[in-house]
Amino acid sequence: MLPSLLRGTTALACLSLALPAMAQDSDPGFLGTLILTGGKRDLTFGTALSRTVVDDEEIMDRQAGTVAQLIDSVPGVTLVNGTTPQGSGINIRGFGANTTYSSDQKIAVQVDGASVGSEELYRIGTQLFTDPLLYRRVEVLRGTVGSFAYGSGIVGGVVKLETKDASDFTGGLPGFGGAQTFEYSTNGRGKVSSTNLAWMPATGAEFLLNYSWRDQEDLKAGDGTTIGNSAFRTPSWLAKGKFTFGPGDAHSLTLGHSRTVADDKDVPYDQFDTTGGTFGNVDRLTETTQSTLEYRFDPASELIDLRANLSHADQKIEYGYVPGSSPLEGTPTFPFLLDTINADQRYETTKLTLSNRALFTTGAVQHDMLAGIEVQRRRRADNTAAGAPGGTNDRRALFLVDEMTAGRFTITPALRYEHSKIDSALPLAGVPDVHEKDGLMGGLALAYEIAEGLSVFGSAAYTEALPIIDDLGTSATAQRRIGIAEKSGTVELGAEYTGSDVFAAGDSFTIRGNAYRTRLWDITSYVVAGAMSTDLDRVKTEGIEIEASYGMANGFYADLAGHIGNGTEFNPDGTFATWRNSAADRVQLTLGQRLGEKLDLSWEVVHAADRRDALGADLPSVTVHNLRATWRPQGQPWMNGTEVRFGVENLLDRDYVGHLSSPTRKAPGRTIKVSVTKMF
Repeated sequence: MLPSLLRGTTALACLSLALPAMAQDSDPGFLGTLILTGGKRDLTFGTALSRTVVDDEEIMDRQAGTVAQLIDSVPGVTLVNGTTPQGSGINIRGFGANTTYSSDQKIAVQVDGASVGSEELYRIGTQLFTDPLLYRRVEVLRGTVGSFAYGSGIVGGVVKLETKDASDFTGGLPGFGGAQTFEYSTNGRGKVSSTNLAWMPATGAEFLLNYSWRDQEDLKAGDGTTIGNSAFRTPSWLAKGKFTFGPGDAHSLTLGHSRTVADDKDVPYDQFDTTGGTFGNVDRLTETTQSTLEYRFDPASELIDLRANLSHADQKIEYGYVPGSSPLEGTPTFPFLLDTINADQRYETTKLTLSNRALFTTGAVQHDMLAGIEVQRRRRADNTAAGAPGGTNDRRALFLVDEMTAGRFTITPALRYEHSKIDSALPLAGVPDVHEKDGLMGGLALAYEIAEGLSVFGSAAYTEALPIIDDLGTSATAQRRIGIAEKSGTVELGAEYTGSDVFAAGDSFTIRGNAYRTRLWDITSYVVAGAMSTDLDRVKTEGIEIEASYGMANGFYADLAGHIGNGTEFNPDGTFATWRNSAADRVQLTLGQRLGEKLDLSWEVVHAADRRDALGADLPSVTVHNLRATWRPQGQPWMNGTEVRFGVENLLDRDYVGHLSSPTRKAPGRTIKVSVTKMF
């Protein structure tokens, strides 16, 4: 299957490169790109970045229950362990959430600039604990080369989420606006309500309030069995205000605050599993908030586009053991286990980022330069009993990304310097309580425009993952880990083509393919299988990603997204094995038809191979079919602004376990979803 898939995608790429391109206006480059729409998904053109954008329309059409579900259609992205907000994690190119911890620090997640989801919590999935209906846009940057403005040690990529604005509902004009969405899904009797209220009292002032409520009972798998620990109830809300002022509206100030809460009773402590197991059950209260304040100064000068972003992310998890739920209760081991599952957790990250984007010319070279500084404090309450030592991590960073264009060539060097200081919350016997480390990292991206609409690109990037609070400890292993920086290098090569009137008059076609290879060494975050104190020697991953979008004047469209890859982990004794977190080989094809602005019908086919469960056991290939329809009724004034969406996920009710998921946590069976949105 995989060789034939590779031959098919290669042939498609070669066909596209042989086609003529039409001239078009574009803003290519590392920082600013042209976004083209052929099908349902927007693709970027003219950049060396592996970048995918999921916009507001696709967010609504996908009817996802979690953000992780929303972006697992991006090449190289894997949804780890389920469909609940606390259990599901995001893995990109084999890094990020894994089968043990919620994060390995190798992907970055930002909500309006606030850094979230960075803690290594044992047996708890993502900390991207929020509702997808709060967002207007999700951007996924894959790999290292585009990460230097967002953090250090990023190997898998960056997930950037932007919350909704009041102007999305008022059209940018003074007055009131908003939207109400109701949704129901048959599997798990899922119910959703999302309310947006927007107000612009005058030009230059806007306010938005969103309240979303999502409730789901336990899901059913394709064989009709109940998927334990899959029920949840999560109320979320967002408040946001923006003020624009000064000559030429050069100044703006935006304040946003979002909060999501889950109050779960008698649920497994282990979010990856479907039953209480050894740990037993707990009452768990999870509360996560993100607050941001951003000032922007964008006068009529190409040299100044200044942003100052102050953010605070706070997550609290409170536990209470449910008596009688653990089989170890009453044994000598139980008191130690009880310390673990009763230990509350809290993580706070405060960050200030100052950046400026400048456009200027030196000789024949045009520059698009982004430069900035970042100051961050991460504070974690001590939870040593649960393997989460407390302390503070202060970081200071400088970054510079300069896109230089000369003729058909674009060269983009990127640099980041970061200094880290970790201070333990509790005195450490016999070892230092304070640890400092710094690192210099960077990359170089090259692009060449062969002809209008056709270009090739490549990049090389090096980054260092500085020690983290989790590395604190008195053992020899902890002392070794906190004294070194984990290092990685990534090389990428690719080509892209875009054009119109390619196969038929009025059509548009964009295709992009890239190959990557990543090497990780001086490893501190992964251990040899079965040896908790022995770290791997190195990890190597490689793969090919492809994205394509085609649209015709008559409304027909097609989207293609695929990933083929593999990985190897090397032990210190010279033995090796398949990289335990490798992404599956996956291809997704969407065929759709738009009938004007009234109706949009689509059929999505997803095929995945080379899959494994969380224990490393091989899983068979699986093909899943999904149907979606969006209807915008017209004809009567009261129908204006109404959207009705209908979806069927896992149409054939396939019974399977998701890639890297616990073998007991099956994927949901057939699910029918209906939603109604009314704009006002």
